[in-house]
Amino acid sequence: MPEPEPVDGQAKIRIEAVSVCGSDIHGAFHAELPEESYPMAPGVPCHEIAGTVVESKTDAIKEGQRAVVLPTRGLGGLAEYMVQTPDRILPVPDWGPLDEWVMCQHTGTVLYSVKQMGNVAGKRVAVLGQGGIGLSFTMLTEKQGALQVIGIDPVEARLDKAISIGATNTVNPAKENMYEAIEELTDGEGIDIVVDATGDPEGFGQCLKIVKRWGTFISFSLTGQGGKISEFPHQEFMFKAARIIPTQVAATSEPTKDIREMIALKERGWADPGLLKSHNLDFADVQKGYDMYAAHSDGVIKVVLSVNGRA
Repeated sequence: MPEPEPVDGQAKIRIEAVSVCGSDIHGAFHAELPEESYPMAPGVPCHEIAGTVVESKTDAIKEGQRAVVLPTRGLGGLAEYMVQTPDRILPVPDWGPLDEWVMCQHTGTVLYSVKQMGNVAGKRVAVLGQGGIGLSFTMLTEKQGALQVIGIDPVEARLDKAISIGATNTVNPAKENMYEAIEELTDGEGIDIVVDATGDPEGFGQCLKIVKRWGTFISFSLTGQGGKISEFPHQEFMFKAARIIPTQVAATSEPTKDIREMIALKERGWADPGLLKSHNLDFADVQKGYDMYAAHSDGVIKVVLSVNGRA
């Protein structure tokens, strides 16, 4: 590929660290897309990106700044360089490794969703799915004073991580009846706020069963191309009368606002998304990184790939 060059109003970033996201897996890596969708655009699928500005043609961004970068649709981060406009270049401090700062991208999307819950202090929260997104919900709701934060996942390594970052309890639905376990953990009071962070169409119905009547259901999960809920639990939906809130910051008019806020919160030490990084790999191992994430193997939570020999 030719090396991209910035025009007026853009900056050129040398990409140094990229992270794998669950949406990369079910939206592209393992998706059954039409034949005409291949080959994919260069750099796809990857949208969690950090690097250093090496050339700037805008006064808003300085050369030498490190930043998290959001690609525009159709571009991906599996590349050496990217050009972007200042609204999608999010500077980070000079201290700390970029492979941890890049974690602010996905946790920032969760920060937006957590804000839609309202005041969580004193509430019982359950997060279905404890990948990078679900763990971010666990971390942020605990930080905001939730009475109880229950992490739910069939992978034990993820449940161990959930406890380490603030979960009060965990449930492994592969080993125990999830509904009975939650009934016992909440002394029969049920869940005030439930989050679907599974990436699985079945998660929607499970969350409806978990949430207490007139509770709040935060739907974050994306289920890939054409993802559908196979059996919609309509009776449960009607009875629970829960407040169901779909949350997707990328679809808002300010897709970077909460990511910038997450960077500032990490900078001042309030919360550290960098704790969610579990593996570092070289770009030469990109196939291994995506396969590992897709298979949930080796205790993976978040994989960071080093690009241009840096991270």
